[in-house]
Amino acid sequence: MKIFAIGLNYDSHNKEMKRTFEASDPVIFMKPDTALLRNGNPFFLPDFSNEIHYETELVIKVNRLGKNIAEKFAHRYYDEITVGIDFTARDLQRKQKELGLPWEIAKSFDNSAPIGDFISKKELRDINNINFHLDINETTVQQGNNSDLIYSFDKIIAYISRFFTLKIGDLIFTGTPAGIGGVSINDRLEGYIEDKKLLDFKIK
Repeated sequence: MKIFAIGLNYDSHNKEMKRTFEASDPVIFMKPDTALLRNGNPFFLPDFSNEIHYETELVIKVNRLGKNIAEKFAHRYYDEITVGIDFTARDLQRKQKELGLPWEIAKSFDNSAPIGDFISKKELRDINNINFHLDINETTVQQGNNSDLIYSFDKIIAYISRFFTLKIGDLIFTGTPAGIGGVSINDRLEGYIEDKKLLDFKIK
């Protein structure tokens, strides 16, 4: 099982991070399966970072084998969706970028990819108009809608499949909107698609 993640996929987040360049294709990075955090298990703040940030994202699950998938057929390759968190060690990422080095250690560490319960895309009225949000301690801190994606689900699937064979169970984190921020011990994170809570865990 592979975990793909898409960076720079919402204009609002790009402006928030003061990025001044535009990517001509989806920006892909990967996380190992050890990054997964499921079933409401707590996230323990690591000792190698003092600046762990949440990035709330819609996550789709691949449901069939595919390679070089045409965009017009990409909708056939997923039928479940949830909300997840792309935890980022922002201080490590900043340091690695300044040195011109890869920054997997800031994005792909153990438990850096909490995901919620999956729901069928058939439960959603419009797969291209999905509201999602994150609450921390019962206050909404981040919200978005995938109609604002720079690269849609189908474009992402088609692009990834040019380079990687997609397999059943692979996950794709599709990007985060503006509103990222830090987490602290005892915070409770709750992630929603529309009004349905799918993700609920605490920071330890």
